[in-house]
Amino acid sequence: MASCWYAVFCAILGLCLGQYTPDLVSSLPGLSEVPAFRQWSGYLPAGPGQYFHYWFVESQGNPAADPVVLWLNGGPGCSSMEGFLAENGPFHLHDNGTLYLNPDSWNKVANMLYVESPGGVGYSYTTGYGNPVSDSQVAEENYQALQSFFTKFPDFAQNDFYVFGESYGGIYVPTLTAKIVEGSAAINLKGFGVGNGMSSYSLNDQTLMEFAYSHGVLGEDLWSSLVESCCTRGNCNYASNDNRDCITAISKAYQLISGTGLNMYNLYASCWGGALYQSRYEADLANLFRHYQFNVPVPNIGSIPGVPKCINATAMYVWLNRDDVRQALHIPHSLPDWELCSSQISATYQRQYTDMAPFYKLLLTQNLRALVYNGDVDMACNFLGGEKFTDALNQPVLSEYQPWYFNDQVAGFFKEYQNITFLTVKGAGHMVPQYKPGPALEMFRRFLGPSSHA
Repeated sequence: MASCWYAVFCAILGLCLGQYTPDLVSSLPGLSEVPAFRQWSGYLPAGPGQYFHYWFVESQGNPAADPVVLWLNGGPGCSSMEGFLAENGPFHLHDNGTLYLNPDSWNKVANMLYVESPGGVGYSYTTGYGNPVSDSQVAEENYQALQSFFTKFPDFAQNDFYVFGESYGGIYVPTLTAKIVEGSAAINLKGFGVGNGMSSYSLNDQTLMEFAYSHGVLGEDLWSSLVESCCTRGNCNYASNDNRDCITAISKAYQLISGTGLNMYNLYASCWGGALYQSRYEADLANLFRHYQFNVPVPNIGSIPGVPKCINATAMYVWLNRDDVRQALHIPHSLPDWELCSSQISATYQRQYTDMAPFYKLLLTQNLRALVYNGDVDMACNFLGGEKFTDALNQPVLSEYQPWYFNDQVAGFFKEYQNITFLTVKGAGHMVPQYKPGPALEMFRRFLGPSSHA
């Protein structure tokens, strides 16, 4: 009898499993179905005056045994709610603002934690005004937020833990992972993954010229000018060349890539709103060819602030700013409207790391598993740069470049090294789980499990 009363007591107060009851999300506006998993939304202290908004969803498999995976979007200055509501989260949005269950959600196989970082992004906030945010500061604050999470949810502290991210998450993920390795927090870290990540500025710039030419973006005359002025005895330098003719040719190529209406996130996808649709995209363009300091035109802000060019985030913006949604997610009334990307953060952000190879080399000595994956039609962080970056780590090769399959079709290609795998997703753009949700989930499932990608 005593055990029965104890069970009732736990069920009422929600204390016995360690989860933080005040953050429990009991219902969501626009969702007619009842999800078969629990979820929480609230705030994680991330340092003095820093409060990061999180949304945590249990695994649809076995929450007690399945891994906990942190997801971080990039920018810098963009919200991980994009990952939740448009990529690999359990709920997606129809254009009319209603929610539906995502059949390819990554919480099919893992407990997923989405954190908006740094303070000032999305619904995360800071109570003070300090120096501009930097790479090392974000790593430290993400580490503090992670410790706050496991304090709130101690029953998940023994689960395997992975860090995943996308785009500028190529900086966030390895720097945070290194913090965990070097820190004293008891986190059961097993590995990390980076999708279409900014892992090396120079390799990304270098290979973007090759990508653009081979995909028909650059004409033969411009390509000949690039080769003639930027290459010496077969060695080409598009990333940091001081030859005036080379800089002129690169500037022309840059204009074709960024200023003609192409979707830089997916070369073969339409640009939502048309080629002349104006919105915030300078943060992503600022990741390219930084050596030359090309003038990036700041576009007129459209009706939905903070949305990168060619991305339709209208439904996300409207839904997240509804009063009933803010209440359901425990967002303070005092906070301003949610935006997908913060132009203030991106404009003042201090980039410290331009090559993540030293972080990877450290982490690969720690018995961790790593995945570098790329949608192969992205121009913001192209797959050739990801491949060259991974290969330059000089890890022993376990299996040569070969196709992997999903539903009896080639889903992309992969190459396995000791402790790290490079993988492409065929036909996917910058946000792989958005463009190819089924193959993305299968890739994620195989990485977390014991099987190879073959």
